[in-house]
Amino acid sequence: MEKNARLKKVGEINGSVSSRMASYARKPWEHLEPFGLEVLAMDQKGYRRGSFQSSTSDEDMLEIAGASLDFPMADDDPPLDREMGGFSSYNGGEMNGTSKMMDFLEEPLPGVGTYEDFNTIDWVREKSRDRDRHREITSRSKESTWALIHSVSDAFSGWLLMLFIGLLAGSLAGLIDISAHWMTDLKEGVCLAGFWFNHEHCCWKSNTTFTDRDKCPEWKSWSQLIIGHGEGAFAYILNYLMYVIWALLFSLLAVLLVKGFAPYACGSGIPEIKTILSGFIIRGYLGKWTLIIKTITLVLAVSSGLSLGKEGPLVHVACCCGNILCHLFTKYRKNEAKRREVLSAAAAAGVSVAFGAPIGGVLFSLEEVSYYFPLKTLWRSFFAALVAAFTLRSINPFGNSRLVLFYVEFHMPWHLLELVPFVLLGIFGGLWGAFFIRSNIAWCRRRKTTKLGKYPVLEVFVVTAITAILAFPNEYTRMSTSELISELFNDCGILDSSKLCEYVNDFNSTKGDDLPDRAAGPGVYTAMWQLALALIMKVFITIFTFGMKVPSGLFIPSMAVGAIAGRLLGVAMEQLAFYHHDWVIFSGWCSQGADCITPGLYAMVGAAACLGGVTRMTVSLVVIMFELTGGLEYIVPLMAAAMTSKWMADAIGREGIYDAHIRLNGYPFLEAKEEFSHKTLAMDVMRPRRNDPPLTVITQDSMTVEDVETIINETTYSGYPVVVSRESQRLVGFVLRRDLIISIENARKKQDGIVSTSIIYFTDHSPPLPPSFPSMLKLRSILDLSPFTVTDQTPMEIVVDIFRKLGLRQCLVTHNGKLLGIITKKDVLKHIAQLANQDPDSILFN
Repeated sequence: MEKNARLKKVGEINGSVSSRMASYARKPWEHLEPFGLEVLAMDQKGYRRGSFQSSTSDEDMLEIAGASLDFPMADDDPPLDREMGGFSSYNGGEMNGTSKMMDFLEEPLPGVGTYEDFNTIDWVREKSRDRDRHREITSRSKESTWALIHSVSDAFSGWLLMLFIGLLAGSLAGLIDISAHWMTDLKEGVCLAGFWFNHEHCCWKSNTTFTDRDKCPEWKSWSQLIIGHGEGAFAYILNYLMYVIWALLFSLLAVLLVKGFAPYACGSGIPEIKTILSGFIIRGYLGKWTLIIKTITLVLAVSSGLSLGKEGPLVHVACCCGNILCHLFTKYRKNEAKRREVLSAAAAAGVSVAFGAPIGGVLFSLEEVSYYFPLKTLWRSFFAALVAAFTLRSINPFGNSRLVLFYVEFHMPWHLLELVPFVLLGIFGGLWGAFFIRSNIAWCRRRKTTKLGKYPVLEVFVVTAITAILAFPNEYTRMSTSELISELFNDCGILDSSKLCEYVNDFNSTKGDDLPDRAAGPGVYTAMWQLALALIMKVFITIFTFGMKVPSGLFIPSMAVGAIAGRLLGVAMEQLAFYHHDWVIFSGWCSQGADCITPGLYAMVGAAACLGGVTRMTVSLVVIMFELTGGLEYIVPLMAAAMTSKWMADAIGREGIYDAHIRLNGYPFLEAKEEFSHKTLAMDVMRPRRNDPPLTVITQDSMTVEDVETIINETTYSGYPVVVSRESQRLVGFVLRRDLIISIENARKKQDGIVSTSIIYFTDHSPPLPPSFPSMLKLRSILDLSPFTVTDQTPMEIVVDIFRKLGLRQCLVTHNGKLLGIITKKDVLKHIAQLANQDPDSILFN
C-alpha cells in the first residue's frame, strides 16, 4: 500500500515508443474503460517484458502491475536494441584516457521530445520549438536564394494545407450525401432506369404531372417489383418487411465494420476531438482507417433510418482529413501544437459542408470545439470552410444548387408579438436538452457498467429493429430525418402536395404568389397527429441511439424534435389567427385574408432551440440557422430562442452533451469556460502529501546509470525533477521519462564505455572524478531548464488558470527556492472533482 501511495505522487507518464502502441490504438474503444486496468493487458498484446515499460497515461499515473523494467545492471546490452537499432545520431569522438565524457545528444535523437498514446502534449515546449524553427528559417533566408524559397514555401504551406483539407472534406461530404440519399430510398424501392438513381433523380425525366411527380413509372416499390402491384394489404406488408430488412442490413454492416476495422469510427467524434484539441493524444483516432470506415459506415448508419445524423461525424471526417494531410508538411507533422491549429480549421470545414454554413463552421470551431484559437487559425479556418463549401457546391449533391437538403426562404416578416411563442419554443428546447442529456448519459453509463456494453452488435440490431418497425407506418418517421426537416421548414405554396399544406383554398382571396392564412383541411389535422406521434418517438428513441457503436450525429435528430414541435405550434398559431383575427393580440397586424403566420419559421426556431438546448451553442448556432434560411430578418427570433434555450438548460444542468460525454469517458479535459471559485492553495493539491514518502528526484551530477534505471524501474512517472543534491533540494530542471529511456538506451548501444556505474550529469561541465571511473554520460540537452514553478502559497485559482491558458502537463511547487512537490493535470482535475462532490478516482478513463 505504501508503494502504491508513493507511485501516485509525481508527474504524468509520457508513454513508450510509438511502434509499441500502434496495434493498441486500433483496439476497440471499450477496452479503454477503465484505461488504468486495460494497460495491464499490454503484456499479452506484443509488449515485451524485460524492456522499459512506460505505457501509462500521463494523466492516469497508475502503477502497472507486472510491468517490471528488468534493466541489465551488470552488462551493457541495451534492452531496447530492437527499437533503437536504426538510430545513428551518435557523433562523439573516440574514447581515450583524456576524454571520458560524451554528449552524444548534440543532434536530436529520433523519439526524444515526442509523445506516446494517451498523453498530454506540452504546449509551451511545442510553441517554443516552433518559434526556434521559424527563427532559424528566417535567419537562413538571407544566406541564399534557395533558403529564401524555402522560407516562402514554409510560410505558404499552411494555406496550401487548408486548400487540400477543404477540397478533400468537400468531396467526401458530397460522396456521403449522394450515397446516403440513394441508400435511404433503396429501402422503399428501386429505379428501373438505373439502380444508382434515387427516387427524386429517377423521376426527373418522367412525363408525369407535377402532382404525381413521386409516382413516375420508372420508380418501382418492392411490392410492385416482386408481386406486380403496389396496392392492398399484402403489398403493404411486403414493403414493410423489405424496409425493415434493408434497415437491419445497413445497420449491422455498419456496426460490424466499426467493430472489426476501426473502433474509433463510432459515435459523433466531437467529444474526442475537443479532448484532442485540448492537447491530449489518441493515436489512430484521426487515422486513415478511421477515415475510410467512418465515411462508409456513416452512409450505412444514416441510410438505416436510425435516429441519428451525419453532421457531427462530418466534423470527425474533416479532422481525419486534416490530420492525414498534415503528414505532407514537416512543420505540422513534427509539431503537435501546430497540428492542433490545423485540426481546428478542419473542424470548421466539417461544419461548413455539413450545413452549407462556412461562417457558422468557423464560429462553431471557435465556440464549441477549439481549445487554442489564435487569429491566424481564424483566417485559415475561414479559408478552409470556404474551399470546402465551394467544393460541395460544385458537386451539387442534391441537384438543387444548394449545399443542404433543407434550405428554405421565407418572405413574410415576423411580428413582435410572435416573440412570445418563440420564447416558449426556447423553453421547450432547454427542457428537452436537459432531459436528453440526463437520460442519454444515464443510459450510456449503464452501457459501460453492465453486460450491455459487451454486445454492441446485438444492441444496434435491437434498436434498429424497433426504430424501423415503429417508423414505417408513419410517413413522417419513414422518410429520412433531413427530408422531414425540409418538409417542416417548407412554406406552403399553391402547388405543394404535402398533407401539411392541405388547407381549404379560397382562391378569390389569393393575391399573386402570397397565400393568406387559411382554414386547415383534413390533411393538416392528420399530419398534426402523425407529427405528434413522430415527436414522441424521436424524443425517446434518440436517447438510446446516440452512443451506440455506429457513427451517430446529434444535430439532425435534435433539430427534428424542435422542428416538429415548432411546426405544431406554428399551425396552432396560424389557425388561432385565422379563426380569431379580431382578438386584441391579432387585431393590429393580422387582418382577415392576410398572410400573418409562417409555420415553417416556427419549425426553424424550434429546431434552433432544441439544438441549442442539447449542445449549448449560441452564436454559431444562430449563424448556422441564418445561413440555412438566407434571411437576415429572422436573426432576432433565432437569438431569442437560442438564449432562452441555453438559460433554461443551464438552470437544470451546466454541461452540454459533449462535455457530459467527455466527463463520462474520463477524458483529461480542463474546461476553459468554467470558473474556479474555491480558496485552496497549491500546497493543498501538490504531491507528495503529508505522511507520503518524499518526492522522487534525480540529482544533477551524482547518480549513476544504474541509479536512474532503478528509479525508472520502480516508478511509473512521466518525468522527474532534477535537483542540485538531495540535501539542498534546489531545483535545476525537469527531465521526461521517455527522453531518459531513449537517451540511456542509445548511449549503451552507440557509446563505448557506458556501463551501469557511469555517472549521468546534467551540467555543462563534468564533475571531478578519479581517472579509474568509467565514461560519464552527459544528458543536459534533454533537460528542461525552465520548468514552470509556483510557490506553495499560490492560490489554486491561479494554478488552474495557468494550466488552462498555458496547457501545462505539470507544475513544480517550491518554498524559498527549494523543491517541495509537483502538481499534474490529473491532480487539478481530481481536485476540481472533489470540490464538486464527485468521485475523484473516476475522473480519468472512467
